[in-house]
Amino acid sequence: MIRAFLIALMLTTPAAAEEVVAGLSQNRVSITTNFDGSEILVFGAVKREAAIPQDTPIEVVVTVAGPSEPVTIRRKDRRAGIWINVDAYEVDQAPSFYAVATSGTFADVLSFEEDFRHRVSAPRVIRADGAPDVSPDREEFLDALVRIRKEDGLYQTLIGAVEISEETLFRTSIALPANLTEGNYLTRFFLTRGGEVIDTHETVIFVRKVGLERFLYTLAHERPLIYGLMSIFIAIVAGWGASAVFRYVRG
Repeated sequence: MIRAFLIALMLTTPAAAEEVVAGLSQNRVSITTNFDGSEILVFGAVKREAAIPQDTPIEVVVTVAGPSEPVTIRRKDRRAGIWINVDAYEVDQAPSFYAVATSGTFADVLSFEEDFRHRVSAPRVIRADGAPDVSPDREEFLDALVRIRKEDGLYQTLIGAVEISEETLFRTSIALPANLTEGNYLTRFFLTRGGEVIDTHETVIFVRKVGLERFLYTLAHERPLIYGLMSIFIAIVAGWGASAVFRYVRG
């Protein structure tokens, strides 16, 4: 079914020397109270006017970027036996989620210049959107941000995760964690040869809260007084209920 869909895309897309056509298994993700993550299947094909070039192999890079947000990175140090914040660095914008999947090693699929130009790797995305170079420790702070978010599953570097078949069809999958930020997730496709980008394609994954999750989110942001009173009422009822059960068990 996927192969047929790709062939149809190739037939209906305007002609180009080498062009990427791609799709997603789903472009909408619903966050509910029991949401524990989702996996997006990414697939595509290369449309050509001529025979496949034999000099260098085709490579594919796929990125998924969540909504950007300001971030303050803090550094702790031990002072008088206590760990305290001793320094901080503010980044104007950094993706709340970022995944990059490649068909080979990063150095082979994308040159340094092309990474700088298209802002593909996670450090490039943050460096391009972040604050000016005003701190001598900027690189250290930004590397720490990438490392921490990788440990939380929010930043992913999937080297060799894109499978290419017959220099034409490709596929991979991106795992979206449970702690997603609501918003539009920009998905980009890069077709490269010899580290140079020869074509790109973009689409969007829409991540939205639904059901009770959406109701509570809207109430908290648009009716904070009602939300606060409701929270207090629920806490009182829960406390009274627990006390009643405790008295019943003891009696």
